[in-house]
Amino acid sequence: MKIQRITYLSLGTNQGDKLDNLQQAVNSIATKIGAVLQVAPVYETPSWGFESSAFYNTCVKVSTNLPPEALLTAILAIEQELGRVRNNSGEYSDRSIDIDVLLFDDEIIFSKNLIVPHPRMLERKFALAPLADIAPNKMHPIAKAKLINCLRDCTDTSEIKRIDAVVQRPIPITEKYNYIAIEGNIGAGKTSLTNMMADEFNAKIVLERFADNPFLPKFYEDNERYAFPLEMSFLADRYQQLSDDLAQFDLFKNFIVSDYYIFKSLIFAQITLQKEEYKLYRKMFDLMYKEITKPDLYVYLYQNTNRLLQNIKKRGREYEQNIEASYLQKIHDGYVNFIKTQQQDLNVLIIDVSNLDFVNNANDYEYIINTIKNHE
Repeated sequence: MKIQRITYLSLGTNQGDKLDNLQQAVNSIATKIGAVLQVAPVYETPSWGFESSAFYNTCVKVSTNLPPEALLTAILAIEQELGRVRNNSGEYSDRSIDIDVLLFDDEIIFSKNLIVPHPRMLERKFALAPLADIAPNKMHPIAKAKLINCLRDCTDTSEIKRIDAVVQRPIPITEKYNYIAIEGNIGAGKTSLTNMMADEFNAKIVLERFADNPFLPKFYEDNERYAFPLEMSFLADRYQQLSDDLAQFDLFKNFIVSDYYIFKSLIFAQITLQKEEYKLYRKMFDLMYKEITKPDLYVYLYQNTNRLLQNIKKRGREYEQNIEASYLQKIHDGYVNFIKTQQQDLNVLIIDVSNLDFVNNANDYEYIINTIKNHE
């Protein structure tokens, strides 16, 4: 679990579509740095330190797991992506976007590349005004004064004015959803994605306990003999695990990410059980299913069969090595049928990850997270 820290960032722009520049910057901060908790009003301010057109300025409060130096690296990357061209003269100039770290928790940082609190923030109303709007009682760690009082005592005589334009706050995943279930075929990467999301968002994690099932290796050796005890044991374990964990979720309202949803029990049972066994199994399943909390979002990771077989071989579980492509296709067909029948009751998102490597490629992982964030 990563430690979350609060940072306050100042944003300014005086080129092009200034409001859009701010919005794009805030969106990128939400994607690359952390959850944007608050966005200050926008101020129109005169250029500071040089003669030019007026700036739009605002401030954001962000929860981030990045340490200070990594935070600065991410900020510079965002500025560059949004067209910021830095000169080496040391003089002030026009800019499409400027992002400064004003505060980082209550820390005082003096490093080669970063000084926090920002050394000139107390002299600049364009930084202090929006900051004081969203954190009036926050103490400046050096001045030992509340920010609202720092603004009152600021000697900057620049005339700044709040404008009606608003920068929208991107809604974090943890506010949009309480419970996300990640599903997919064998080898699709659902457990990897669940672990990564739980780590990033400090979520309660629910992982299927397949490794503890004594029938699983036996099933791959003798399908007909062990199919029923395997599916019944999985159903009982999944029901107990989800009932216990989701009961805690109802009590404490934690953000939960799981690498399965109980309906996968029925999907696999349809493939592995004989007709009479399935009838009995279905009766048990229907009784349990009514009691299970549905996820706010059901994510299905689609992976083509060849890639699934590669992933299965790569992870090296001995009892999985003889899985055939036809069996994987039946599982996928089962998920497709389930999704078709449940679309009225479940919020379903299908993501094709066949050409993605979200475990090793940060951009691919970012794509998945953005797809989840932007899903309606």
